Amino acid sequence: MARRYRLTLVSLVLAGTVGCDQATKQLAISQLRDEPTRSFLGGLLRLTFAENPGAFLSLGGGLPHAVRFWLFIAAVGVLLLGTLAYLVMSRRLEPLQSAALALIVGGGLSNWFDRLVNDGRVVDFMNLGIGSLRTGIFNVADVALMLGAGLLLLAGRRANNPGERQGDATGPSH
Repeated sequence: MARRYRLTLVSLVLAGTVGCDQATKQLAISQLRDEPTRSFLGGLLRLTFAENPGAFLSLGGGLPHAVRFWLFIAAVGVLLLGTLAYLVMSRRLEPLQSAALALIVGGGLSNWFDRLVNDGRVVDFMNLGIGSLRTGIFNVADVALMLGAGLLLLAGRRANNPGERQGDATGPSH
């Protein structure tokens, strides 16, 4: 993929991911903080304000503040910087891989920024489920992270099955 095309793709995905996540978090702060949970689609979607001091499903939230700083701000910051550098510099990435990594970096960067400005906490506000079977509370950045991870898996599958690549209409020969 041409460097200019990759940089444009990465920039658009990063800006869209961080922009959408930060905008929805600001809405959550202004509309959901100190308010009761709002339920939609028969309870399938619930909007409730939460601040998460930990990682996925609050893992590590009970760690001492200093440990959380070094783990969730310092180490994650270095990891995000390294991934972004790889994303920008690598000449081997396919467009799907670039988009996937950009989603991961964008989601990670937006949650990382939250931690910087919110005393180590991330704003979460969405919950999905039926009855008592529910997800944890999450945000748009978390959706981007999961979508990016899923696209990376898809890209890996496609790399291992070249006949399934987009644009290959011939399929396997008989």
